[in-house]
Amino acid sequence: MPALSDTMGAGRLVKWTKKSGDKIKKGDVIAEIETDKAVMDVEAFQDGYLSGPLAEEGTEAPVGQVIGYIADNVSEISNVEAAVVQAAQTPSGDGKTPAAAATEAPAVSAVLAASMATTRPAAVHRTPHAPGASQTDMEAGTRQAATASRVLSVLTAGPPYRVERPSSLRDAVARNMIASAATPTFRVTAQLPLQPLVKAANERRRSLTLMLARACALTVVAHPLFNAAYTPDGLARRDRVDIGIAVDNGDGLITPVLRDAAGRSLAELAEAWSSLREKVKSRRLAPADYTGATFYLSNLGQSSVVFVFDSIVPPGASAILSVAALHGQGAFVTLACDHRVVFGVDAARFLETLTQLFKEPGSLLA
Repeated sequence: MPALSDTMGAGRLVKWTKKSGDKIKKGDVIAEIETDKAVMDVEAFQDGYLSGPLAEEGTEAPVGQVIGYIADNVSEISNVEAAVVQAAQTPSGDGKTPAAAATEAPAVSAVLAASMATTRPAAVHRTPHAPGASQTDMEAGTRQAATASRVLSVLTAGPPYRVERPSSLRDAVARNMIASAATPTFRVTAQLPLQPLVKAANERRRSLTLMLARACALTVVAHPLFNAAYTPDGLARRDRVDIGIAVDNGDGLITPVLRDAAGRSLAELAEAWSSLREKVKSRRLAPADYTGATFYLSNLGQSSVVFVFDSIVPPGASAILSVAALHGQGAFVTLACDHRVVFGVDAARFLETLTQLFKEPGSLLA
């Protein structure tokens, strides 16, 4: 099971696109895997023949666990399967590793032996540990354990219940929310004149969400602190505005990223946004499509009953703007901010600039 994203701990095998015995070439798509964010293709890493035993479709496996094998030639397939069975039945303590047992069967691919000896998950980006990080992790773990204990005590005192495992996406969202909970956040709410922006979007046949993202990006350019992120070593300053936009894919929340939302034309952004929306619908977003945002936008304006709401600041950003439904000429927006990066007066100035862009949306169309 390959690591198809930095946050992926396990994957669900949706289907095999090749079957045992099929000849495959390096780069061929051999399976579809559901990660914590999307369904992604798995490509063969070398030429050969797909060999069983293959993991069953619909099953979940942790990153690094073997889900299938590649034999060097068609005559090896039965030997590969026999070697796997033999390795699984080798008693512990006999001095033989599973890889050694596998290599005793003639003509078994060296790749098989290597895969049984070690697992090599894809590389992930890691941030350096700051002094005291281990202590902080321990404290966070203690708090989570205490919370789980309290939840369990409430459940056992109530009616009968059953525990259903969440989807990969909802589980990922839950983990992100836990990570975000440590951010010292403040919120500023204002009523902005949204009607001119709605009118401009309708006249140009553009998505209102796209227009909102463009307005946010230009406002961030005017207030660059909102493009920074807190790190233990200082503020990470970014020189491009990438807007993460919250989208419901039917199973949970995901944030496709509109790259360079301030530097590209509205026509280019519209094309990019259309492509991202199609990927969301087909659950084909790649990690590059939903990671690395510098500022976030959540728009619930399509729901007329939503008068005001706020959002949680995602890790790696300093702010997220929540836009409620239009009532009359205006809509309430809430800017949630990381207080380690920006202050209340910064948020007020941000909203003042955003107000001017809403009132005079012509600059957004350039």
